[in-house]
Amino acid sequence: MRAVVQRVNLSSVTVDHLVVGQIEKGLTVLLGVEDGDTEEDVAYMSDKISNLRIFEDEEEKMNLSLLDVKGQMLCISQFTLLGDCRKGRRPSFIKASRPELANELYESFVNKVRGMGVHVETGKFQAHMIVDIQNDGPVTLMLDSRKAF
Repeated sequence: MRAVVQRVNLSSVTVDHLVVGQIEKGLTVLLGVEDGDTEEDVAYMSDKISNLRIFEDEEEKMNLSLLDVKGQMLCISQFTLLGDCRKGRRPSFIKASRPELANELYESFVNKVRGMGVHVETGKFQAHMIVDIQNDGPVTLMLDSRKAF
């Protein structure tokens, strides 16, 4: 499972000209499910992302987590995070999970984060989405449950 995590002041996702998800201070998480991912990957990523200390404390040091600041999360399913661009000019998505399993694990991730008390908004799985992100910092991190990087 891969994620791009951005600390945001606000973020929204639009499908067919309708805003389907919108948050204020918190995290926008672009989440890709890899073939072979399991609930263990979901548990690791939900805990890791919710507890990342990337919000500033009173001394302007990144010491606080999403849970500490009672922030919100906008989570967008994004299989293109599994795109392999090492060969040729067209990305290969062979490592991306099949849509049925990907949606199941994506929903499980969202539910685990909600279970921690975080308000989570989402996009629409397999839809064409427009994501507006006001990145704060900017702070952008990449995570991989298999610790590939």
